[in-house]
Amino acid sequence: MSTFLSGVAVFLSTVALICGGYAAYEVFTLRQTLNTTNISTGVSTAISPTSATKSIPAEPTASPEKTTPASVAISVLQPGQFMQPAFGNKAEVELLSAKRIKDPETGNRDVVNVQMRIRRQATDGVGGGDIISVASTTARNPETSETYKAIALNRSTGSVSLAQLRPKASADAYVWIRVPDGVKNLDIFVPDTAAFKNVPISN
Repeated sequence: MSTFLSGVAVFLSTVALICGGYAAYEVFTLRQTLNTTNISTGVSTAISPTSATKSIPAEPTASPEKTTPASVAISVLQPGQFMQPAFGNKAEVELLSAKRIKDPETGNRDVVNVQMRIRRQATDGVGGGDIISVASTTARNPETSETYKAIALNRSTGSVSLAQLRPKASADAYVWIRVPDGVKNLDIFVPDTAAFKNVPISN
């Protein structure tokens, strides 16, 4: 009788163990299914058409007001682009600009205003005769070799004396030169200064 009861107890324990394992397996399977479902839902939401549309910024459109046509481009002299020695190495002349302007008397755009900076380089050896006559500046068309002269003394700063400048000091000067409208480049000749070749004229 005791042997029979022991066998029944063992049988019931085995059945309970099997049932417990099966229940644990079902719980594990259910969790896996739920995790897979959540991941799929997240991916679907991330790549949904609505969210993708919101995340892509619109391409900027060029404003027509800020567009500069090539036909109205302006030639500008860069600092240090046109520099030449004067009176040997006693001074240095730099062209600051060569700009076409309207003649106030005639209204024609046949005048080029040449602005320059004259800097004394020498510390000694400068005499009273070391004077740059800005008003005597001339120009030449590099394509036709036609030459142009300054308009008048009252359309320039006149002359710059190196003796009146301290070493490394500079003085700005200008001169108006009569140049026909349509000329785009000039060779410019400042007295006692090396020539400036093919200088662009800005408008």
